[in-house]
Amino acid sequence: MRHTQHLQRRPFLQGLAAVVGGTAIASSSLKAKSANDRLNLAFVGVGGRGGANLEELTKDGNVHVAAICDVNGNTLAQVGERFPMATKYTDFRRLMDALSEIDAVVVSTTEHTHAFATLPALQMKKPVYCEKPLTYNIQESRRIMQVAEQANVATQMGTQIHSLPNYRRVVELIQSGAIGNVSEAHVWVSRAWGLQSKQDAAANGDIVSVTERPQEKVEIPKGLDWDLWIGPAPMRPYHDVYFPGPKWYRWWDFGNGTMSDLGSHMNDLPFWALKLDAPKTVEAFGESAHPEIAPASMSAVYEYAARETMPACKLFWYQGTHKPTIWKEKGIPQWEYGVLFIGDKGMLLADYGRHLLLPEDKFVDFKRPEPFIPDSPGQQQEWLDAIRNGTPTGSPFSYSGLLTEANHLGNVAFRAGKKLEWDFKSMKATNCPDADPFISRTPRAGWSLS
Repeated sequence: MRHTQHLQRRPFLQGLAAVVGGTAIASSSLKAKSANDRLNLAFVGVGGRGGANLEELTKDGNVHVAAICDVNGNTLAQVGERFPMATKYTDFRRLMDALSEIDAVVVSTTEHTHAFATLPALQMKKPVYCEKPLTYNIQESRRIMQVAEQANVATQMGTQIHSLPNYRRVVELIQSGAIGNVSEAHVWVSRAWGLQSKQDAAANGDIVSVTERPQEKVEIPKGLDWDLWIGPAPMRPYHDVYFPGPKWYRWWDFGNGTMSDLGSHMNDLPFWALKLDAPKTVEAFGESAHPEIAPASMSAVYEYAARETMPACKLFWYQGTHKPTIWKEKGIPQWEYGVLFIGDKGMLLADYGRHLLLPEDKFVDFKRPEPFIPDSPGQQQEWLDAIRNGTPTGSPFSYSGLLTEANHLGNVAFRAGKKLEWDFKSMKATNCPDADPFISRTPRAGWSLS
């Protein structure tokens, strides 16, 4: 049984294995476990989001924390006191060499090491829960999707909003035709972390004062293995502008800014509702790209071909001070974060926890469709259920990998400074060789995704 509702519904994804060189497997290679079977989990990264995942997953009474790993020795020691039976690791590569007694792996490291912790677990056919974004770049996402398809185990990307009822009700409205054929979706977030223009600084405060790579030497905090924290990225001296999180995600060498962070949550809704896959073109707008730091404000537009019964459409992304024209003109409520679907019979406005059909007077007597997407027990529990019962997850890597790729493409277009014509199969912007360095990178010596 496949562990995804998305893979079965879209012809585009049904050919994924052939496109990326994988082999579709009809049944799970992991033996189903009953609800009473104890699952031995390994946690890679146990601070921040890792700590939150640890809390959520151990609410299940049949989860055993068998191994914990963190490059911060202080965090590792603190969590180790709570779970004295867990084997402790600093280097997750050593943990991956000892997975025989582990049932599944939870990855909550920094973005630039997600793929390096996820891949070896999948290669050993271990189910994986990985925090968003799934990978640091497009090449890594493609590799993870390929191996996940081959492993055919339960996978889930940690986009917790995906499991809440609001998104499900929005998807049902869009897919049942409540606002007709959707030609545009606009997504905006007001967060302005990154390299700020003077306009950004005036509007949002000087969130990041550093605009160039620091050159002075700063003492590495006691207990932190800086070499392991750098991992596959190019080495640079320690500085507190990178650590602790979430400072690092503003720097291109370690993350991809607001787009890959909040895009994982907000673009998820139109991606799901409109059954999006790979865009035909992507173009980005904003000030000139900085070589070191992601932008605080930018926008991007994606063009998608027709899909199943859905027409061709455009997806617009805005972050920081950039906003849709209809928002600026107060044609819709002034929500700081939102997704606006524009159809030929009306509009739908949503954020994480609410939604409206617009214009409201037109939909006063509207009868909602009967719910057809089951409610979720939660993003983490959903994954445990999939391991035990073979039930679907909402954000399997076959789906979340494509969402991750699309988000990264917005940044690639921004950094390349050109509208990209995207060829999914070749993983190339066919009209822009300058985009290649942003699609993939060679990892530092000692790190590999082979």
